[in-house]
Amino acid sequence: MKGSVYRKDGKWAYRFDLGPDPLTGRRRQPSKSGFERKTDAEKAMRAAITAAEAGRHVGASRRTVGEFLTEWHAAVQHAMRPNTWVKYGYCAGYVTRVIGETPLRELTPVRLNLLYTHLLKAGRVRPRGDQGAGLSASTVATVHRMLHRALGDAVRWGYLARNVAEDAAPPRVGKRPATVWTTEQLRTFVEHIQGDRLYALYLLIVTTGMRRGEAVGLRRQDLDLAAATVVPAVPRVVVDGQAGDGETKTESGERPRSLDPATLAALRAHVERWEKERADVGHTSDLLFCHPDGSNIHPDSVTDWFQGHARAAGLPVIRLHDVRHSYATAAFKAGVHPKVVSERLGHADVAFTLRTYSHVIPGMDAAAADLVAGQILGASEPLAPPADETPQDDDVHDPVHKEAGPLPECGGETG
Repeated sequence: MKGSVYRKDGKWAYRFDLGPDPLTGRRRQPSKSGFERKTDAEKAMRAAITAAEAGRHVGASRRTVGEFLTEWHAAVQHAMRPNTWVKYGYCAGYVTRVIGETPLRELTPVRLNLLYTHLLKAGRVRPRGDQGAGLSASTVATVHRMLHRALGDAVRWGYLARNVAEDAAPPRVGKRPATVWTTEQLRTFVEHIQGDRLYALYLLIVTTGMRRGEAVGLRRQDLDLAAATVVPAVPRVVVDGQAGDGETKTESGERPRSLDPATLAALRAHVERWEKERADVGHTSDLLFCHPDGSNIHPDSVTDWFQGHARAAGLPVIRLHDVRHSYATAAFKAGVHPKVVSERLGHADVAFTLRTYSHVIPGMDAAAADLVAGQILGASEPLAPPADETPQDDDVHDPVHKEAGPLPECGGETG
């Protein structure tokens, strides 16, 4: 970087070239004045250039976007789910690398739009092969959500007058097609894994739609064998690769879920083995699904094993979370009320459930039409349509005319 010192208002000042703005291409020349001696200005300029080259340039007496996001991310850790906090940290890094030196008060909706365009084209830190240098639309949309929340906090903290992210336009994210197994494929999977150590865990997910973390985090006290219910109170979550205890996503997730006889029997057998291992090995883990010595099972390992079973069974390899979608789809097609499906899935409300599984509704429409009509009409044979006209005497005695039917009018169309 090149710079120079010069006289200004009877004192000394400096400025240097920071390089063009990555979004607009405009020239940037940080400067500072008010030095009594030329040597002081030169010393301060060298320090500023060194900081800029190390990525630590800070505008004079102004909070930058990078400074604010660092402060904000540390300040809101206690108010976020661990996964969200880590994800937003990565998003803040994408922003800081591009516009971290921009004064916070100079952010505009247009500048955020330019940021999103840049990230879509060249936001990836380490491009991999043919994946290109840009971030996915989904990731950039998450960056926007992070900025919207962060700038909203900046307004509440008195740093900004308004949240410019409210007027920015994040990229549209296409809805990923749901990948589900049919009921026959679910049955094939269940038959294939009988005898597996985690058979009860997989069956629990298949028959209740439970989340992976909820199932892996089940404790003995969460299971009531007498009442045939289960309450996933403390899910196991993965944060930055490390597994730990989390929180249920919604209040409905803490409600007891009824178990069918087959799943209850599988869980009863699993508990018997679990209690025997505790007695033989002497471990004190309360987790129902753990290694024989009581050590925790990483949720990612459960996914890896699940997909290995799917391959061995000759089934399409899907995410373990997609088994949850498969359960919901099967429940809707079986005619279970959406409110019941929503509660068993632990969703916040039934509207979210219907939005998430709207792809199932069209296929159920024809069945619903037949079912309701059959209930109302109570007839399996279609009713004969009414005659268009009352037969005349001439028609009855004229078999030729009766068989041929009325001739179409000129210019009309025949059906």
